[in-house]
Amino acid sequence: MHRRTGLTLVTLISGALAVLAVGSYATADSGKKNLRSGDLNGYEENPDISTRATGTFEISIDDDARALTYELTYAGLEGSVQQAHIHFAKAAVNGGITLFLCSNLGNGPAGTPACPTTSTATVARTVPAAQIVSPAVGTLNQGIPAGVDGWTELVAALRAGHTYANVHSSVWPGGEIRAQINDRGNDG
Repeated sequence: MHRRTGLTLVTLISGALAVLAVGSYATADSGKKNLRSGDLNGYEENPDISTRATGTFEISIDDDARALTYELTYAGLEGSVQQAHIHFAKAAVNGGITLFLCSNLGNGPAGTPACPTTSTATVARTVPAAQIVSPAVGTLNQGIPAGVDGWTELVAALRAGHTYANVHSSVWPGGEIRAQINDRGNDG
């Protein structure tokens, strides 16, 4: 009798733990999530760039508000800063722009701030889903629609480590420093 009660108790506890594990897995990618990149540097650009410039990037995903809050810091660029973005692509591959972080070229959507021009600078803001742009490389559409419709795809790419942040300068207009966001699936 005691053995049967013990087995029933073990079965109930195992079932409860399985439900909790599945429940936590299902909600692991919802709510607020903080992601960060590795150090931005020229070696991550494609092709590689030899520069002393550095940077950091952190982003918070707020699923409920459908907004992204980020902080980009850069220093030591060889040229004057032109613009900074989040691009959609895996490591060592160039991808299209999905989100403007800042721009001094007047080419970003409404609300895009100017990039600070001091040698060491930080730009931070909260961006609504409506400011997601549809990435394209040449004539290739990468499948993330612009605006609110692209929210789910961009957030999935961020969480999967298939986006990168980079800063473009007048000396390196294709990008001077870069790093994958959430490269190893690590939360910040």
